[in-house]
Amino acid sequence: MSKPSRIDHRVRALELAHICATLGARIRTIHHLTGLRPRELLHLLFADKEPPRGRAPDTREWYHRANLFDQTEASLVAANFHRLRLMGFAAPEALISAYRYYQSVYQPPYRISFDRAFDLAANTDGRWIARSASFQVLRCPRCGSEYLDAIGAEVAMDRSCPFCRLIDRNGRHPRLATSFPGTPPAYPQDVLVWMQLIEAPPGADAEIPPTSFEFPAAKT
Repeated sequence: MSKPSRIDHRVRALELAHICATLGARIRTIHHLTGLRPRELLHLLFADKEPPRGRAPDTREWYHRANLFDQTEASLVAANFHRLRLMGFAAPEALISAYRYYQSVYQPPYRISFDRAFDLAANTDGRWIARSASFQVLRCPRCGSEYLDAIGAEVAMDRSCPFCRLIDRNGRHPRLATSFPGTPPAYPQDVLVWMQLIEAPPGADAEIPPTSFEFPAAKT
């Protein structure tokens, strides 16, 4: 099998740039993922419209101050990126696939932008803008979910897992209690379904994926 030519690399970089732009990425993010120059990206992708602007996300401090919804969604993106990297996927493709999966699970507006997902991945993998990793992906021994925590943190039966903390607040948080009146789900995949229901706008006909959890019957 022959090695990809320079033309192949160029075509792939342009394809990645286009995909990133459709996901809302800033020029800075696209540049790091593709290696294409910022001026070229501005000409190719944003000739007839303004590029996304604003301060680039810095997730190293943000994550630890974020609310539980933000932490669980950030963990979903980072954990799937990490899993794909372990399977041998290139980092840009792993990030795009992880973010597209995230978009398939949640409804817009998304709490985690593609730029924030890029920063999370960079600080989990120690690449692009990060000289070393600031996050690690841990598996909760209580619920089995994978979540982000600081490098050096240990896995323990405590309150570090944002998925467990979110479930534990079901009976005490008014918004969660009214959104989910029954017993919280026991499996990680069902937590995502539960959160999707909580975040859905009133009256929305959201398509709920299959789940092993039996939701309470509607009152008649």
